[in-house]
Amino acid sequence: MKAFLITEISNLEKDDRPLKLAELRKPEIKENEILIKVKACGICHTEIDEIEGRALPSFFPIIPGHQIVGEVVKIGKKVKKFKIGDRVGAGWIYSACQRCEYCEKGLENLCQEFKATGKDVNGGYCEYFKINEDFAFKLPENFSYEEAAPLFCAGAIGYRSLRLTDMEDKNNLGLIGFGASNHLVLKIAKYLYPNSKIFVFTRTEKERELAKELGAYWAGDIEDEPPEKIHCVIDTTPVWKPPFFIMRHLLPNGRLVINAIRKEEIDKEELLKIDYPRDLWQEKEIKSVSNVTRRDIEEFLKIAEKIKIKPEIEIYPFEKANEALIDIKRRKIKGAKVLKIE
Repeated sequence: MKAFLITEISNLEKDDRPLKLAELRKPEIKENEILIKVKACGICHTEIDEIEGRALPSFFPIIPGHQIVGEVVKIGKKVKKFKIGDRVGAGWIYSACQRCEYCEKGLENLCQEFKATGKDVNGGYCEYFKINEDFAFKLPENFSYEEAAPLFCAGAIGYRSLRLTDMEDKNNLGLIGFGASNHLVLKIAKYLYPNSKIFVFTRTEKERELAKELGAYWAGDIEDEPPEKIHCVIDTTPVWKPPFFIMRHLLPNGRLVINAIRKEEIDKEELLKIDYPRDLWQEKEIKSVSNVTRRDIEEFLKIAEKIKIKPEIEIYPFEKANEALIDIKRRKIKGAKVLKIE
């Protein structure tokens, strides 16, 4: 099969071809695994973090990609959930031990044996992918492969982030950054909290226009003053300044949820200093998002199917995987980027 590999850490400011195309053998499945003919794979900023060494893969070379959708072409002899021909997908959670205290509490995302697709095991920038049937999911019927791919990370991690805000209807929700994940969060929030106002903070005019098209109450630059204070905010940016800048706009007991596997390094002089009484006092909180659980993916897929949350997508042919990553690095973003494998 054809596959794109990360072979070493590199700097995308200097290397615009970080992925290397290779010819590999198809994966061999075990008795409880399924083999998927990959049709599409969502493209995520996490791949950039892996390439640049902030989220170091467990080994090199490795196939990245963790928003994988396709068709089951082979099943192990003990597989019960799926049959050949099923449309399925897999996300960031490749496996967890299913027996530790975290797994027993439904917090398998915090399991010490958690394995991430495309980081700890080979992912979906390829033609074939294997996974244990317990960590794969059937696709919503009303989605194409390309539309379904972003649901498995951008959508699922966005849904988990929204859950962690403790959001309630009539609360004001802030979204920092408006790429693949937060544009889906806006759509979810409009459905779950119809009487809430959504405020979007983003650097580019294109993203602000998209936010308003999708129903944002207000959209402005990172340093703009919103017309109202905010109850909770989700940050998806790769840098430090935006979330700490927005803390001043949180109401008492407000919560900032940081949805990022890593943050990029910046000069300390550029890092905005937190003013404690202005930014953190009155029981404001900062909470991180770590991975996703199967529950997040399952619940989000049901919501997406029910209300037909179609992501805004930009499709790249398989051979242009490097160009897609460079476009994300340069903030050429409108919705979610998807690699079309077949």
